[in-house]
Amino acid sequence: MSRLWRRLLHDLRNPLFRNGYALMANTAITATLGMGYWLLAAHYYSPEEFGRGQAVITAMRLFASLTALGFVGALARFLPLAGRRTPELVLRGYGLAAATGGVAAVGFLLTLPMWGRTYSTLGGFGPGLFFLGSVLVWAVFTLQDVVLTGLRKATWVPLNNLVFGVVKMGLLVALAGALPEGGIFVSWMVPTALALIPVNWFIFSVVIPRHVKDSEDVAAPPTMREVGRFLAGDFPGTLSILAIVYLVPVAVATQVGEATFGRFSMAHTLGCMIELLAMNMAVSLTVEGSFDRSQLADNCRRALRRAFMIITPIIAVTVLGAPLILTIFGSEFAAEGSTLLRLMALAVLPRVLIEVYLSSLRARSEARALALVQIGLAALVLVSIMVLFPFANVNAVGYGMLFSELLVAALIFGKLRKVLTYGETEPPRVAQGSHGAS
Repeated sequence: MSRLWRRLLHDLRNPLFRNGYALMANTAITATLGMGYWLLAAHYYSPEEFGRGQAVITAMRLFASLTALGFVGALARFLPLAGRRTPELVLRGYGLAAATGGVAAVGFLLTLPMWGRTYSTLGGFGPGLFFLGSVLVWAVFTLQDVVLTGLRKATWVPLNNLVFGVVKMGLLVALAGALPEGGIFVSWMVPTALALIPVNWFIFSVVIPRHVKDSEDVAAPPTMREVGRFLAGDFPGTLSILAIVYLVPVAVATQVGEATFGRFSMAHTLGCMIELLAMNMAVSLTVEGSFDRSQLADNCRRALRRAFMIITPIIAVTVLGAPLILTIFGSEFAAEGSTLLRLMALAVLPRVLIEVYLSSLRARSEARALALVQIGLAALVLVSIMVLFPFANVNAVGYGMLFSELLVAALIFGKLRKVLTYGETEPPRVAQGSHGAS
């Protein structure tokens, strides 16, 4: 035990793992409060409203993340080196994410009849305007945690989300009687909007000025053109990952009833929470790879080792206890969601390898290879789900993710091994001297 504590204390002195552990703590807090939130929602709201709330929140996050998710990798890559351009980079990220999400949301609202009965509650000026505003708010909310991480202040992220989660749960219960239809979505978004004010005051008044002062010796901060080139390569792949995380549930919502979607979405949400553990460590790896690429191989090895050490027991517990976990929400959740949750948990094992490899590509700005892997993974997931859905119904999502991530992990394993050894996808070439091969 003392050895484990010494190792933990040693890791916490390393910014990579301090950021990584903070993000993992944030994921644990988010997962715990998220389960509590949806447990309360299942108790206080009807099964139909539970499923409808899940579906509307998922659609909102889909449109809000269209550009915001694309900026996650770019901010993690360039904020550590941005110097005096840091405020400009953050504000442009916020503005573009909100604008793109807003345009997409308007298109969604104008074509609402095409999206099925579940989303019909968004019809009308008031609900539509609230949905549009929610997309703009969530776009900024998504990026503010990445900004804190990119500026090595990820230790503030768990506190922000702890307060946000508690307030959200309280409002959910308070609105159960006054707003039995729509209360879930309102309780999710009002605390989100309020959280933007103190967090961004802290970012722009404290964190960014300190970062600019500490990085005055940065000779050549990245230009907007450099950031744009990175986005051009990273964005198509990011959109592909977006399709897996958000588009798939939205598509499922158009094919099944509201109550069935609610039970599917709970298992899907829990599975995605486990995946976040791998992804959060990878984002921190990108940040530290930007600061010191000479340590990339060592950081990759340590990140991979720590990720497996933490995630493997969680996956084992989830696979063995999926029915018990979901029974907390009701017997129907366990009956319809256990197989899906188990499959998604198992898919996280190959996902760890994929995420570490993707983050090594981001740290080296290899945008073309980054996009190729992400697009390939998304295409495999979407096609396999479409093929399997008529036979496996909602479980097709789990089978498609497990098959696709195992295949991609196998394909990139050789290059990942070279990254773990050399910090590059290819071993360094040894220059031949006068005694070289004749």
